[in-house]
Amino acid sequence: MKCLAIIPARAGSKGLKNKNIRLFLGRPLIQWPVLACLESKYVDSIFVTTDSNEIAKAAKNAGANVPFLRDKDYALDTSTTEETLKFALKQYEDKFGKVDIVVFLTCTEVFRDPDWIDQCISELLNNHSIDSAFIGEPTFKNFWRIENKNFERFDPKMKVHGNRQEKKPNYREDTGLCCATRATIIRSGFRIGDEVSIISNNKFEYNIDIHNKIDMEIAEYLYELYETNYPEKVSFFTKYSK
Repeated sequence: MKCLAIIPARAGSKGLKNKNIRLFLGRPLIQWPVLACLESKYVDSIFVTTDSNEIAKAAKNAGANVPFLRDKDYALDTSTTEETLKFALKQYEDKFGKVDIVVFLTCTEVFRDPDWIDQCISELLNNHSIDSAFIGEPTFKNFWRIENKNFERFDPKMKVHGNRQEKKPNYREDTGLCCATRATIIRSGFRIGDEVSIISNNKFEYNIDIHNKIDMEIAEYLYELYETNYPEKVSFFTKYSK
């Protein structure tokens, strides 16, 4: 089965100018998901979809393919991840042929275990009833939503507050860290299918999604903490840092 990694990275970020090529541990952010994909035994091609020649150059220098730039209509502030992935897949398949599995990653969620990529893909290879497999952040917090102007629990079971050891976790989607989805789902305009497998992020107690200068500073500080106290957790970053 052909597996394509798609990494969206447009220019024009508002919270942090030139965010996707800002240096993290001496490398442009765009290079970190590329390097993670290069360690995969399943990913056949790494496609960075961008509207920026500068981002394209940095991605190519790390080993990604950028055969064409993204259409400006799909690089707007209002562009959704779903339509970006759908358009990128169409671009790629029109030129290089059909794909079976799409792996989606971002460069702003930096603390990624490269092994997660193959774990997500393996879920789809080994279970054909699964549409998508992605990384999820386990949480034991209770959540509420507004329904008809009133607050209500997401789950009535949350009314009983058991101790942490007895509670079952809820999971937050962290698809930017890794999400493997069958190409048929992406072509239909969705990032995730209905039948999923969630792989728990049990490696990084703290993560960060970089969108502004403070986020970048926090990411650098987190790396220092991990490297000092749990160097095995960040060995991938230490290996490729400059």
